[in-house]
Amino acid sequence: MKIMVIDTALGACAAGVFEGAAGAAVPPQPLGVRVAFMTKGHQERLGGLARDAAAEAGGFEGIGRIGVTVGPGSFTGLRVGLAFALGLGATLDRPVVGISTLDALAASVPAEGLVAAVIDARRGQVYARLFRDGVALGEAEALSLEAARDRIQAEAGDARPVLVGSGAEVLAEAFPELTSAALHPLPAPAPEALAALALAADPTTAPPQPLYLRAPDATPPSRLPGQPRPSAA
Repeated sequence: MKIMVIDTALGACAAGVFEGAAGAAVPPQPLGVRVAFMTKGHQERLGGLARDAAAEAGGFEGIGRIGVTVGPGSFTGLRVGLAFALGLGATLDRPVVGISTLDALAASVPAEGLVAAVIDARRGQVYARLFRDGVALGEAEALSLEAARDRIQAEAGDARPVLVGSGAEVLAEAFPELTSAALHPLPAPAPEALAALALAADPTTAPPQPLYLRAPDATPPSRLPGQPRPSAA
């Protein structure tokens, strides 16, 4: 199957077309991939990157499925990627599947032993999900740095854990006991990992819906435009 993957959730704007099959021994083969590392401005770049990736792969018409990262990640970035993927899916009449950014980060590194996918969530927290030999040990969570350290140490025991994602260096800097971990501070998942997960996903259980692990930082205004400020008590 030929698929397209879209990622705007973290520190990259990526679009790629791959050929492969779910569960195949051979990993998905790239036909056209474009990646721009950035934390803002995804909406200006995504259309051009997807166009160029598809053109290199022979066009949009042969694409049978679209995969898009659904979070956790940047609120604005997620909306950009999801809107583009859903619009493209509707235009091509192709299914769209959602891919966890934490799952994709974990799949971007060797799966042996304990792998902790961790994203810097600011405010003393990380978004985290732990895996052992490629199998998830629980659901994705927003954890304090201390709770994430304790969870990683408890699961790793005497073995050396692997930390992947923007939260890897955050945890290692906060806790010297984690400096011996294998650190992979990837700004975004590898497109090849996204493709493998998109091929394996079941459209009925992997909807293209945003995954938020905590409320957005922005809050609605306390008064309408032109409304006077409340008087001090």
